[in-house]
Amino acid sequence: MVTKSISELQVQDFVQAGLTSEEAERFDQVLKQLILQRVEWTDPRELWRELVARRLLKPWHPHSLHQLVYYSVYARWDASTKGPPLYWFPSLWHARQTNLGRIMETYGPKFLGAAYKDPLTSFNLFHKFSVEHPEVYWSIILKLVAVSFIEAPKCILDASDKSKHGGTWLPGSVLNIAECCFLPSDRPKKDDSSLAIVWRDEGFDDSKVNQMTLKELREEVMMVAKVIAANFSKGDAIAIDMQMTVNAVIIYLAIIVAGCVVVSIADSFAPKEIAVRLRVSKAKGIFTQDFISRGGRKFPLYSRVIEAASCKVIVLPVLGDDVGVQLREQDQSWKDFLSSGSQHSRSNYYSPVPVYQSMESVTNILFSSGTTGEPKAIPWTQLSPIRSAADAWALIDVQVGDTFCWPTNLGWVMGPTLIYACFLSGATLALYHGSPLGHGFGKFVQDAGVSILGTVPSLVKAWKNTNCMEGLDWTKIRTFCSTGETSNVDDDLWLSSKSYYNPIIECCGGTELASSYILGSQLQPQAFGAFSTASMATGIVILDENGVPYPDDVACAGEVGLFPVHFGATDRLLNADHEKVYFKGMPIYKGKQLRRHGDIIRRSVGGYIIVEGRADDTMNLGGIKTSSVEIERVCDRADECILETAAISVAPTTGGPEQLVIFVVLKKGYNSDVETLKMKFSKAIQRNLNPLFKVRLVRIVQEFPRTASNKLMRRVLRDQMKRELSSVQSRL
Repeated sequence: MVTKSISELQVQDFVQAGLTSEEAERFDQVLKQLILQRVEWTDPRELWRELVARRLLKPWHPHSLHQLVYYSVYARWDASTKGPPLYWFPSLWHARQTNLGRIMETYGPKFLGAAYKDPLTSFNLFHKFSVEHPEVYWSIILKLVAVSFIEAPKCILDASDKSKHGGTWLPGSVLNIAECCFLPSDRPKKDDSSLAIVWRDEGFDDSKVNQMTLKELREEVMMVAKVIAANFSKGDAIAIDMQMTVNAVIIYLAIIVAGCVVVSIADSFAPKEIAVRLRVSKAKGIFTQDFISRGGRKFPLYSRVIEAASCKVIVLPVLGDDVGVQLREQDQSWKDFLSSGSQHSRSNYYSPVPVYQSMESVTNILFSSGTTGEPKAIPWTQLSPIRSAADAWALIDVQVGDTFCWPTNLGWVMGPTLIYACFLSGATLALYHGSPLGHGFGKFVQDAGVSILGTVPSLVKAWKNTNCMEGLDWTKIRTFCSTGETSNVDDDLWLSSKSYYNPIIECCGGTELASSYILGSQLQPQAFGAFSTASMATGIVILDENGVPYPDDVACAGEVGLFPVHFGATDRLLNADHEKVYFKGMPIYKGKQLRRHGDIIRRSVGGYIIVEGRADDTMNLGGIKTSSVEIERVCDRADECILETAAISVAPTTGGPEQLVIFVVLKKGYNSDVETLKMKFSKAIQRNLNPLFKVRLVRIVQEFPRTASNKLMRRVLRDQMKRELSSVQSRL
């Protein structure tokens, strides 16, 4: 723990942090000169800003030096009265170069009058305007992302149907949102020669980065779409369960171009989870791979899929041209599937592509685990991709010429979001076919010239702890993004330092929103692990224990409520009551019923937001939402000695991803120990739910705390574990 302030540091401190004696002398001299420029730095934020601006700390310096300087600058900082310490500060010049800054300069004076000053000073006013006049905001955005209507909407928002909390957006419009991804466009500027995708296969780290132009992407998608149209009918649901490769992206777009619906399934799921998603979506077919290739190893995928799927399976080879497994009679290899299209090219039932549909037509079925045990089936209409792309355009600031990489999967919301964020903004999509955990991925980021890199916190922690990115140049990265879990401040310090402390835009949202509801912003100073704003045109309130909203300008904590008028949010679920899940029991605010999201958030002094967990018993493990009920159902059957289990997740006191803890009550007359149970629980969970889930701790107790109606009080167990972990941390 750093106890010295920055002015108290000596040469030996820098030597202990990893510099040579000569380097430490030079560093100390430059630092002292900087500090002496002002007799007293009354605001540590200004000192840190100056240190960063002068690039005193280098990406190749030891992380211990970055820690020493950052924590020493803020050694006397009181976050409870001043808000979180800041590490990134946008300049006015930078703000005016951003997508959102440019439209603020154009429209700010018109909408805000004399109150408008500049994109930095007036950001909050412009955001408030977008919330109060969403139809005006969206009319601007639709002109700036690559959305091409076959039939233009009658209006932006029709609020006449009172049964729809969020109104009807872009009524009467007709388009194919996937086609918009590969059509040339003037705004944003992209033509046939523009780079659409760059990629590299794991194991070929010294090879040239592969490239695909917009024209080549269009030709590939249209070819696959024609084969899909020849083999399936319009409206059919077709699943994708494979790594996010170039072919996976082509298949994703081709399914939608052909007028069918993508069913998103993560490649990490066990057969039972795959089967549930195929059943709920009524999928008529599924694209998959023979194996998954990660870290130089191959893991079976096709065998898992056929254990779950009775429908037709189209199998792509992970390597080469031929699949490496024996296929069932009804299944097809990728090569045979593509050749089957030519057999139907002259037949009467051959469907023309692309298929144009209304704005509310479903394009993608994604899944989000609820608290009832079965995952909620969330349909994305053609509005949802527009929302995804627009938020990335406005706050992450995805621009023409950017190369955007985010290791993810089409089974999770970030996969489709990344596709649309790139292609509707004119950026290049960067894909690494393999594990993102090692040096090979980092070298791809360097060689591909990635300018925006998305992460999840557990990935950053692995990079930092293994030092696998040593020697790489990530200074072309101008923006990092992070989502899926609670970020760890020290891990983010490491990440941001790799590009001279460029911003990490934190993102938190939901599949049902098609976007983040809170983010960081390129127009506001940023703090590690915190959010600085609601997304554009998104209104939020924080509710007290009685459901009463706190005033907008006070520091507080409580459950978040969303304004119901939210472009791109769902108005239906395929296997649950949408009204009950998102609106029932929520308070009325300004004449409208708030939308439930389920997060407990804390707003600091200065307006920064930290997510503190879920209001229900949903947990977030490795960026994947699951429920206590799902975990407990599997653990209860893990050993005959178990009477019942209770699953909770707890974030470490130092921040970072949530950790899974299982409480156990044993049957009378039975004995076991925590390590044995931990092993059995881990195996059962990984076999039946997800191989990525890990049990952190097991606790054997006599009984569980319960309400008078015998409901299990998981929150009491969660609080108990937080106290225990906090006590351990204090002793350490």
